[in-house]
Parts: sequence; C-alpha cells; structure tokens
Amino acid sequence: MGMSANYGPAADGQQMIALIRAAVDLGVTFFDTAESYGPFTNELLVGEALAPVRDQVVIATKFGHNLDPETGQRRGRNSRPEHIKQVAEASLKRLKTDVIDLFYQHRGDPNVPIEEVAGAVKELIQQGKVRHFGLSEAAAKTIRRAHSVQRVTAIQSEYSLWARDPEAEVLPTCEELGVGFVPWSPLGQGFLTGKVDPRQTFDKGDIRSIFPRFTEEARNANQPLVDLVREIARQKNGTPAQIALSWLLAQKPWIVPIPGTRKLERLKENLGAVEVEITSDDLREIDEAASKIHVHGARGTGQEEYL
Repeated sequence: MGMSANYGPAADGQQMIALIRAAVDLGVTFFDTAESYGPFTNELLVGEALAPVRDQVVIATKFGHNLDPETGQRRGRNSRPEHIKQVAEASLKRLKTDVIDLFYQHRGDPNVPIEEVAGAVKELIQQGKVRHFGLSEAAAKTIRRAHSVQRVTAIQSEYSLWARDPEAEVLPTCEELGVGFVPWSPLGQGFLTGKVDPRQTFDKGDIRSIFPRFTEEARNANQPLVDLVREIARQKNGTPAQIALSWLLAQKPWIVPIPGTRKLERLKENLGAVEVEITSDDLREIDEAASKIHVHGARGTGQEEYL
C-alpha cells in the first residue's frame, strides 16, 4: 500500500519493483495489496514485480469498496456478489495471474449479509479463480457466520503494541476455528519504530494527518510506549521495529504481520525481527509494563469498527 498511496506521493515504480523482487530474494513469500491502493496502481505494481516468480509467492488482495473508475475515489462500500466477481476479474488482470491466493473483504458491508459475501467467494474458489477467503476488520460473530458458509483462511486487522483490540474476541475466535491472523500496521504506522518526531507535521497526502493518534498532543502522550520498546530493543540488541514485529511473532505461530516499506535497509531490518527471541517471560514483562501506559487517541481515522 505504502508504495503507491497514503504516505505522500507514490514512489518510483521501477525502484519499487526492484525492492519487491529483492524481498523475494531475501525469503519473503507473502505480499498484500488491494484494488483500492493507488487506487488500482498497487495491484499493477505487484503484478509486474511478481510475474517472474509467481509460483514462489502468495498474493493477497481485497474487494469491498465502490471505486470511481475514472478517479478511483471511494464511493462507499460494496460487497454485492456480482460486484465481488467483477473485482476478482479486474484484479486477476492487474496482478497478471490466473488465481488470487487470498481474497479479503476489505471492510464489512452493512447492506450485504456476510453469508452472501462468503457464498460469492466460495463460487470463485470453486471456479479456480481464488484459493482462500479472508476478512479484514471483522467482528468475531461475523467471522463465525462467514466460516459457516466458506472456510475463512485469514483475518487481517490492525494489531500492534499500541492497537490490541483483537485480543479480546477476534484472536480467540481465530484460534478456535483455525484461522490465521494478519496484523496490518504492525509498526504502528511507523510510530513504534521511534522514527516519528513528536513535533513533525504530516501533509494531506499522508494518511496519518487525519489519524487522532498522530496529533502532536497524542504523539507526546504516547511517547512512553516508544520508550518502552526502545528499552527492550536495547536489552535484546535489536531495533525498536524488530521488537514490535518480534512481539507479534511471539504471540501465536499463526500470526503473520505485514510491515511495509519503500527502503531496502528497512526491509532488511524488518526481516531481522525473526532473529530476535521474545520469551514467554519477556511477554509477561512487556505486558505488565505496557498495561501501565494509556494509549491516547483513537486508532485509524477514529471510525474503525468491527462489523
């Protein structure tokens, strides 16, 4: 996503293709995109980058928004079965592939029962156009309802040391049903890396400019969490980013975070998280320390909710 949108102007396409291919060379096998990233341009980027190594990787993309075909602007949510099938066909072309490995509902549609959504994806799976069905930002009850129609392979929701909402109901439901969990923004939109200056401003092209958690007041108030991560990083001889990722990896073996970057050095740093060992004792100590820190500001746009 970040290569094409939401963090300022899109990065140079050829440089990003080189970076994606470098990720494959370094052992990365799971890539996440969506028709709404760009919009459309991120799928094209991922498709071109991964075409030479398509059989070595898993590609996830998403449906669920009405996008203006000319401007790409979002015009509300749309998970009607016929729309899902249209999105699948368009995504297959942009991704230069004959099958989508993991097809997520990007956000719930209050106007379409989840059973109908699951049924539409089930048909695509039966046709060989999709391999697996996923949901993003879904409530536990929605996951169960969808799972009763078509097995849900993965749930993608925001989850990190400063966004722990899934722990109450969603993660236990995933464990019970055998569903994988994919945390988006595992680095807290960069905040947990310690690289976000509390005094910096974000221009309109940066999505963080509208996030309540990224006001100057909230960033100053949330600094103790960064200090905690930095201290753990010092103890573990790692970086704050690696601690944020290794903390997620230590939660459950079926949790797979998807950090994004535009830089090769950050890619390598993120991958180094697998070498940082977080023990059960470490997790308890981190939880105890984090429980004393109140996170200020709503997550996302402040309107994120499970449906």
